[in-house]
Amino acid sequence: MLRVALTGPESTGKTTLSRLLAEHYHTVWAPEYARHYLEERGPNYTLADLEEIARGQLAAEAAAAAAAARLGQPIIFCDTDLLVIKIWSEHAFGHCPDWIQRQVQVQQYSLVLLLGVDLPWEPDPLREHPNHRQYFYDLYQRELREQFSNFAEISGTPSQRLEAACFHVDALLSHRRPAAADSAYLAGPPPDETIPFL
Repeated sequence: MLRVALTGPESTGKTTLSRLLAEHYHTVWAPEYARHYLEERGPNYTLADLEEIARGQLAAEAAAAAAAARLGQPIIFCDTDLLVIKIWSEHAFGHCPDWIQRQVQVQQYSLVLLLGVDLPWEPDPLREHPNHRQYFYDLYQRELREQFSNFAEISGTPSQRLEAACFHVDALLSHRRPAAADSAYLAGPPPDETIPFL
């Protein structure tokens, strides 16, 4: 199973692009668990909340992978990843729990799309740092380089972002040898499937 993570600062279009990529490749995507969690409990959070969010994000990714496998799809898209939670935790609380840091190190994605800050800021009750997006972008970029991640920087208009993302995903898929389990993917789109939050 190929897993593509979309990461980066707030208000850079991660959710929209994740959904569009899943539609384009006729597969499923793992929504950002933090939004679901904070919409239910309010915008104030503790370090313990971030740990619950991290566990929820991992569960959402596992559910997406299981759903894609049932559909015979070779790829899923993940709206945010634990790197987001690591950087969020370090900024808000000065450190990140050890288990999250270890998970960031061992959790490998086939491709990471780092979304740029050239889209207009869209206010949202759950967003916090409209004037620090470049600062956070630089942190993401540094972390991905230090991890030797396979990542691509995505910028431009929404349509340009989708085109650029598809270019990198197509390259990823072209290097994957088709298997019997991929027959449904190669044959055409399956029915829509959404991933419930756990």
